[in-house]
Amino acid sequence: MEQQPPPGLYRISDINNPGQNVEKPTRYYGEHAHVRNDSRSIWELRKNLQTLLNFPKSGFPGAQPVSFLRRHIEELRREDYYVCEKSDGVRYLLWLTEDDHGGECQYLINRKNEYFHINETRLHFPLPPPEEDKAKFHKDTIVDGELVLDDVGGGRKEPVFLVFDCLVIDGMSLVERTLDKRLGYFKERVFKPYKELFREYPDEQQFQAFRVELKDMQVSYGLEMMFRQVLPKLRHGNDGLIFTCRNSSYVFGTDDHIVKWKPPEENTIDFKLALTFPRVEPDPEIDGPDAEPYEDYDSIPVAQLLAWTGKGNPETHFGDLYLTQEEWEALKKLNEPLHGRVVECGQDEQKRWRLHRFRDDKENGNFIKVMGNVMESIRDGVSEKELIDASKGIRDSWKQRAR
Repeated sequence: MEQQPPPGLYRISDINNPGQNVEKPTRYYGEHAHVRNDSRSIWELRKNLQTLLNFPKSGFPGAQPVSFLRRHIEELRREDYYVCEKSDGVRYLLWLTEDDHGGECQYLINRKNEYFHINETRLHFPLPPPEEDKAKFHKDTIVDGELVLDDVGGGRKEPVFLVFDCLVIDGMSLVERTLDKRLGYFKERVFKPYKELFREYPDEQQFQAFRVELKDMQVSYGLEMMFRQVLPKLRHGNDGLIFTCRNSSYVFGTDDHIVKWKPPEENTIDFKLALTFPRVEPDPEIDGPDAEPYEDYDSIPVAQLLAWTGKGNPETHFGDLYLTQEEWEALKKLNEPLHGRVVECGQDEQKRWRLHRFRDDKENGNFIKVMGNVMESIRDGVSEKELIDASKGIRDSWKQRAR
């Protein structure tokens, strides 16, 4: 009899590296080798995904939100929107496909367009009725969501993939359909059979790479409930709200009908970090007569924050990162490369850019036009109270359209 792995062994623990990176294959999950019975190269995988989506570009196809501006309150009155919490997780497309042998196979695709293969047999999505064979599975299916780590108590973290959209199911494109239809198809054809499987076989859930859940979507006027009931009960980090138009099709790239809200004081921008260290002239008496100038890597460098201006274009200087001596010492202790990484920064009370965190899930910082919108959000942001105060007008307009 084949020895079973210990419970939880195949649960991912690093949401930034949730499987085997196809471009950097390794033996994953400790002593147990990662099995990928799929010979497709990264280029073949990307081409297959492009074909499945009818997406003409080679980059990450996922929709991207715009920043919430004061004018968006009127947009919420004018159109039907859903609202959900903005998770502090990692964005992925989940691709359900099949391997060389016709077996079930899944990939998570991040915003850097990296493909992470989920270990064989560690996710299963059975087909809906009338199919009775629970071993049969979905393929040619693409789901949009976020991977988070839920705090389940006792110092334990549980990985959860929160679904907020669906692009394709079993080869049927949904991108031209409205959001409510896309979510309806996913719920009936994918999510319900998945939940039923683990209701019938609850002990098998622990051997899955992660749990899958539907993100809690509320109508856009349910803002007081979001702030008072939904957000306080979350088991994972949260940094705002996402509003998505109910009647819009799926848009590849920036979508003006997906709007992210943060408290004005918490608005941040993602930059590419460029470090320039002080150049020291040698002392001939100490360093010798032939010594050459050198960079002083111990001193605080000039930390430029660069804006992305588009593929193939040079990045442009947007501002400088302010670092205290203590912050610089802490960064040095990381013993990690710093130059060229994407960093998420916000402004302090003195309008200085301060480091919040590294964004290694992103290949580029924000596009320079996006940065302008975020700066407008910072200057003329909408508070939580203002959103709640606007909810009655949003509700009245929604009800009027429904008549």
